[in-house]
Parts: sequence; structure tokens; C-alpha cells
Amino acid sequence: MRIGYARVSTQDQDTTAQIAALTAAGCELIFREKASGSRWERPELHRLLTQLRKGDVVVVWKLDRLSRSLKDVLTLMEKIQHAAAGFQSLTEAIDTTTPAGRMMMQMVGAFAEFERAVLRERTKNGLDAARKEGRIGGRRPKLKAHQEQEIMHLVRTGQKTAADAARLFNVHPATVSRLLARTRQLRA
Repeated sequence: MRIGYARVSTQDQDTTAQIAALTAAGCELIFREKASGSRWERPELHRLLTQLRKGDVVVVWKLDRLSRSLKDVLTLMEKIQHAAAGFQSLTEAIDTTTPAGRMMMQMVGAFAEFERAVLRERTKNGLDAARKEGRIGGRRPKLKAHQEQEIMHLVRTGQKTAADAARLFNVHPATVSRLLARTRQLRA
């Protein structure tokens, strides 16, 4: 069975042109959705994927109707392939039911993997350079050094419990617990 998927991003847009193209392409069942292509939470798309059977072909008017994220497109392609179904994009002339179409999707996948590897390497190099300059990533500390010292003094001397100190300095009790644990480790 040829199953169509039509998607628009906003309520103002209309799927009429997509539906016409999918119907002309022989789709017997068409799922329609009004949702952003960057979101993974698209109920109609997931409903389509759960109904796929061996030999079915998922048809979209244009590849970006499936998703705007290459990573998501590849994830969806894996799900379609796992169901032993095919995929066809009418505008880009991608058809995984043919050897040339499968090769095209494998090349797209290879480029996506290369892109992810380059991005990982750039991120790692950037973090390494920042560390050499003395910068560290992550969230800024909630407490200044003198506040940490005061909390440790109050808790050690028994003037305040860890929970009371957390309330006093307007931080989560886990922040105080981590501070106390860190100081215990430094002493050991």
C-alpha cells in the first residue's frame, strides 16, 4: 500500500497541494498533520509508522515535510526500513524501493555521519581551547567562595542543619549536600 504523509507547520497553511500530489502518486491512505518539522512529537507521523507493513511505501511531497532535521530523517528512514517498507519523495525523486534510491539514502546517511563526526571534533577542540584559557563550562556556581565557607562553618559547628543553611542561602539542599561531600573528600 502507498501511504502518504502531508505536513504543514502553521494553522494558516494548507495541505491541499500536498494531498493532490500524494493522491496523484497513488496513495490510498494519507496522514495529515499541522506541526513543526523540527518537533519529534507528531502523533500522525507516529501513527503512520506503527501501521507500516512489509511492502508498504511511505510517500511525501517533499523530504522536508518528513522532517527538517537530517538526523530525524535518518531515524525515520531506519524505522521505515525496519518495517521492510519503502520511502518515496516526489519532489526530490528519492525512491528507496529502487537500488539507486537506496544508494542515494546511504550516501545521505554517510554525509550525515561525517557531519556529526566533524561537529563532535569541533566541539571537543573548542572545549579543550577554553580549558587551556582557564575557562570551564557548565552552570555558574550558586554560591560564592565566602558563602561556601560560611555554610561549612555553620553546619560543622552545629549552628544550622544542611537544610537550614540551604534555606538561609536560598539554594537547593542538594547544593549544600554536594558542597559538604566535596569538602569531606578534600580532607580524606
